Amino acid sequence: MGDKNMSAPNAPLTGSKNLRDLPNMITCLLPAYNEAENLPQVIPETYNYLKQFCNEVEILIVDDGSQDNTVAVAQELSQSYPISIVKFSRNFGKEIALSAGLDNARGDVVIIMDSDGQHPLPVIGDFIKHWRDGYDMVYGVRANRDDESFAKRAFTKVYYGLLKRISDVEIHPDAGDFRLLGRNVVDALISLPERTRMMKGLYAWVGFKSKAVSFEVVERLSGASTFRFRDLTSLAITGLTSFSSIPLKIWMVIGAIISAMSFGYGMLVLLRTLFFGTDVPGWPSLIVSIFFLGGIQLLSIGIMGDYLARVFSEVKRRPLYIIEEYQKSEDKRESDSEDEKA
Repeated sequence: MGDKNMSAPNAPLTGSKNLRDLPNMITCLLPAYNEAENLPQVIPETYNYLKQFCNEVEILIVDDGSQDNTVAVAQELSQSYPISIVKFSRNFGKEIALSAGLDNARGDVVIIMDSDGQHPLPVIGDFIKHWRDGYDMVYGVRANRDDESFAKRAFTKVYYGLLKRISDVEIHPDAGDFRLLGRNVVDALISLPERTRMMKGLYAWVGFKSKAVSFEVVERLSGASTFRFRDLTSLAITGLTSFSSIPLKIWMVIGAIISAMSFGYGMLVLLRTLFFGTDVPGWPSLIVSIFFLGGIQLLSIGIMGDYLARVFSEVKRRPLYIIEEYQKSEDKRESDSEDEKA
């Protein structure tokens, strides 16, 4: 973010034959976890940029159990800007924070972006242009991943390549949560009942006419990302188990192959013994077979257990999140104009 992102609004919005008018209200969804240092810069810049595209702006902050004074900072800023605040009773995770934000968003379109200033504002102008051209979902795609480690880049490439082959959804490997969602897309996402969520997969699953926009990630304003590699691994497993049953079905194939190999080996041993009198040493082959089959069984049980755990989580039907406090925004421009009239 920064002043350089506050340059002139995108010219293509005027003078082109668009299918849609500018939205009456835009909700900017900012999931936040320990972002007290970043909000004082992110919120004013975001509001000032968005208000040129609509009559009313809502900045929706979902506080995911922050340990700092994120909520207090947001409440102070709400005296000057139209900020709605959803405060969780504890940390539920970013995927749930995004879901809560969509549940409470009031805009005709919802723009999701990070609270740390890494998503450049001018890209939002491109989002809105494509939405007006008839796209229901416009998402940002990272131009490069130079700021990430080699291990993370390799993991991402392999994972999304695998997911593309075994699931019924296709997720762009360089896409994230930075995107614009039309009201119809938001309503579709709200209707999904599952508790275990990978939002990038759900964006792809609901479908609708979509458009990718390339952008360069800018430097974080302050602090460090709290997203850890184990969080990435957990999210990857969620994606595999939520959008594909192949990990379950593959063990039927593996079992059939092992059974065929075992039968063939057994017939070979039997024939060699009957016709050639070959003495087959039993212990080495027996021990290897036991350990091999034992490992296969434990691995397959673990995968089935993960699916079963997710079924258990679904049937309990606990709420996705618990809101400790909710503060609804007011359009500050309306109140300002009323003050001027008075």
